[in-house]
Amino acid sequence: MSRIRALAALLVLPLYAVTAPLAAPKPAAQRTVMPFEVTEASAGDLQRAMTAGQVTSTQLVDSYLARIAAYDHAGPSINAMLRLNSRARAEAVALDAERKAGKVRGPMHGIPIVLKDNYDTKDMITSAGSLALANHRPKSDAFVVAKLREAGAIIIGKTNLHELASGITSISSLGGQTLNPYDLSRCPGGSSGGTGAAVTASFAPIGWGTDTCGSIRIPAAFASLFGLRPTQGLYSRDGIVPLSFTQDTPGPLARTVSDLALGLDITAGADPNDPQTQLSARRPKVSFRDSLRADALRGARIGIFRPYFRDAEADIADTVRSAINAMRALGATVVEVNMPDFDEAISGSRAILLDTRFDLIDYLNRPGDAPVKNLREIIDKGLFDRQLEARHRSADTAQSRTSEGHTRMLARQAQLRARMIAFMDSLKLDAIAYPSIGQRPVLVGAPQLASNCALSSQSGLPAIAMPAGFTSDGLPTALELLGRPWADVRLVAFAFAYEQGGRRRRTPPSTPPLVNGKAPALVTFTVNAGPVASTASGQFTFNQTTSELSYRMRVTGARAATVQAVVVRRADAAGVGATALGQRRVINRALGPGMASGTGTIRLLGDDLTAFLAGRLSLAVFGDSGADPIAEVQISAPR
Repeated sequence: MSRIRALAALLVLPLYAVTAPLAAPKPAAQRTVMPFEVTEASAGDLQRAMTAGQVTSTQLVDSYLARIAAYDHAGPSINAMLRLNSRARAEAVALDAERKAGKVRGPMHGIPIVLKDNYDTKDMITSAGSLALANHRPKSDAFVVAKLREAGAIIIGKTNLHELASGITSISSLGGQTLNPYDLSRCPGGSSGGTGAAVTASFAPIGWGTDTCGSIRIPAAFASLFGLRPTQGLYSRDGIVPLSFTQDTPGPLARTVSDLALGLDITAGADPNDPQTQLSARRPKVSFRDSLRADALRGARIGIFRPYFRDAEADIADTVRSAINAMRALGATVVEVNMPDFDEAISGSRAILLDTRFDLIDYLNRPGDAPVKNLREIIDKGLFDRQLEARHRSADTAQSRTSEGHTRMLARQAQLRARMIAFMDSLKLDAIAYPSIGQRPVLVGAPQLASNCALSSQSGLPAIAMPAGFTSDGLPTALELLGRPWADVRLVAFAFAYEQGGRRRRTPPSTPPLVNGKAPALVTFTVNAGPVASTASGQFTFNQTTSELSYRMRVTGARAATVQAVVVRRADAAGVGATALGQRRVINRALGPGMASGTGTIRLLGDDLTAFLAGRLSLAVFGDSGADPIAEVQISAPR
């Protein structure tokens, strides 16, 4: 018995239903078999597959380029990639030859990655998303980039960002607006939103961003990724377009903690061109990968930090609290903590607007061919997206790097750091926990609020963002843990133990595995519901990459005029038959009173998309003879 007939047998009222997919999947024998499925694959998976001879680095590059072609500037048009590396395939061929000759550089050998386009690359333009730097070709690689190349990583391309890294919605005059793969009407976070979107969409297993105030952690939150803002001085900032040298730091984003740890280990190291890294050079060398233990949370003491829950949306606060409570089940002691003087402690400690003007001058006036020399020139020539104007003009008013205000700000940062360490010491806390950001990703064009980025960024203490779960409308959110100085390895170990406790990540609906090297085709099917006297007929088309269910609806029959509404309803997971009618809710009105036909599109997100794929959406016809539908039939998910 078909699923449609099974549902019909359960309904009390008579109905007639036909569901006929017109684009049925081809038999497996007719499909093109890809050598290795890269969707959601980790760098570890890829390396093991190359070691086993199942795939080459060249084939991996081809697979990722195919996904980028299908989903970045086509299909859902995520717009995460600002430019591709024209030599990526040639580099993969060379690395495959090395492997064949018995030389494997390490766990990053032959692994494709993406870089935020504020990292200097000697063979590619570095624009920071700005028209002002559209032809800027640095003379050398950034320190982190050089480490990645040495380890055998392949830069498959560079990602869009919020222009000059000065915002958190990821729009730029050169790159345009990057979209969130979980909801194409929303922003991906920023400023490393292009990197976050690219990694969650499986354009690469790992990507590099920068964090000045949340620019790694917010994209991680909005893309269901792991991202660490490290202790200041652990990673070199040399060769990265600066926003605030006081607060800037590079770092990776990844779908798994193992990949995050790999990226952190590969790029660590003291750099004579960044004196701050000498702080880490004087400390014992540690390995993030060696710290990954499933029992790392056992005996840890975690404080739920109330000040950062005050402005959080209820859905997000509940999801994050649930994630924190999961740590208790993994052996952590979890306690509620408050800090009445927090607002006073953190005030006056923000460096960005005091630093940007002078740090950009230093970067743009290095030997090379930067086409502009300062922020004022960018403003005067209008070489920026209009959303940046107020911020650019405000940053350009800073008078001196050694002003009284700047000196006071540095003192406030030191005081904040000392206060937070004393706070954790007094309560014997290993970390404090809170939402990375308390608001959903905003609709494109709206300002993004409710970020909790400042505490880590302005104290210099490390913080890690990790997937907490999803809101009811299918949007990712993140739990953040902040620890003591140089406790980065322990935070990553906590994240690993948390990850082993249960997967909280979902693949974004807009970027599924390719079929024959292309995005899945549209699926069209028909649903008929109702007695012969008044039948509602819906022709549906589902676009998997945009989560859009389009329909053409009409009502026919002698009593069509008595139909008051035709609606699409969602059933709760408890059931889909007659006993579940009281648990249904309307998600779309297709036709109203007196309407014989109509068209529309339903964007299926979160619970609605889950219900559709599980066969829990229905087409219901309401007449003029009571509150119950005269007919209701399942809308089958296409197969």
